[in-house]
Amino acid sequence: MTIRFLHAADIHLDSPLRGLEADPGAPAELIRGATRRALGKLVQLALAEDVAFLLIAGDIYDGDWPDYGTGLFFAAQMAQLTRAGKKVIAVRGNHDAQNRITRSLRLPEGLRVLDHRRPETVELPELGLAVHGQSFAEQAVSENLVRGYPRALAGRVNIGMLHTCLEQVGGPHPRYAPCTRAELESFGYDYWALGHIHAREVVSTNPWIVFPGNLQGRHINEPGPKGATLVTVSEGRVVAAEHRTVDDFRWSRVAADVTGCATEEALLARVQPVLEAALDAAGGRGLAVRMSLEGSTALQGVLAAAALKEKILNEARQLSPLLWIEGVELNTRQVRPPLEDRCDSLGALARRIEALAQTPPDDLLGNWPSQLLEKLLERLPPGVLPPDHPLHDPAQVLARARDLLLARLAEG
Repeated sequence: MTIRFLHAADIHLDSPLRGLEADPGAPAELIRGATRRALGKLVQLALAEDVAFLLIAGDIYDGDWPDYGTGLFFAAQMAQLTRAGKKVIAVRGNHDAQNRITRSLRLPEGLRVLDHRRPETVELPELGLAVHGQSFAEQAVSENLVRGYPRALAGRVNIGMLHTCLEQVGGPHPRYAPCTRAELESFGYDYWALGHIHAREVVSTNPWIVFPGNLQGRHINEPGPKGATLVTVSEGRVVAAEHRTVDDFRWSRVAADVTGCATEEALLARVQPVLEAALDAAGGRGLAVRMSLEGSTALQGVLAAAALKEKILNEARQLSPLLWIEGVELNTRQVRPPLEDRCDSLGALARRIEALAQTPPDDLLGNWPSQLLEKLLERLPPGVLPPDHPLHDPAQVLARARDLLLARLAEG
């Protein structure tokens, strides 16, 4: 007998995506509705593939709901599956446990949320399967939950469900319900349906240990195709675990090499095909792009201008109304006349600027970078500002200021 089921996690339904208001050109409503549309696509995928059941490994919600609308939408989507005879088994993750009213909403018959006090086992004898798992009781679960899980049941395909950081330390995901790969392997289960890590990862294929990633990317640090894992069980063993894309809006980091560009028009001509390729890869979805400009150019002054993002956004809008420029990063090297070699006052000024950038006095910038960084972090959602952003490094701030000043001086 061949059985198929879907493994999803980290839906974060109606995630507020704070910080979009900082850019009036951002398609905020399109992005905010994406988690609902992705969940709808997951349900349609389950019906189209005629799966036996759906597993949700935590973080259905995104903390407290502003109203019951979020829960009502989820319940209605799950009812589509249960009416069609599809079972749904879920565990609560840290964001679900944070929600104060999650437990007060009655969910449809056929949807089973596993207990938070101890691991539970759901036997599906008609399918020859057993599903083991435990929900989070509270937001911050620091203990190793898996130590209380039962051993594999004989004569069954055993599936474990767990919301966990596994062995990951640091990074954007809190260290919740930590355990090791070796611990999971020791239980004799055939498949571990994990959640919490938002990037898809097949940790092991013997046994299968899988993070499906989140259902819908929510910001630029969650780029690329997002979705669920379609698992095939044949003759009593797991034979395949394949990614299925269900995201409705996509985030992408792209780079354009502007080496040798002598004019702004030439630079924009390099940008356009990169945007076209990213748009094609998105497959008709809405797309947010962070553009990195790279290479050697004499246009450093132009690149540092505040209007550059808007000009690239104009190129994007001419390609498609679904394309938005989330940000522009300058990773170029300056090609400029050697002002420092001049013997006049301009050369002396250039040499002084270069010296200050190389060996700045301790109080040259004061606390300006940290103040600006603090204000940015107040307006942006967690994880959007990467750790390698220039504002984290005063030396990069000075280097960019140096390049801009010298380019302007060279332009006269």
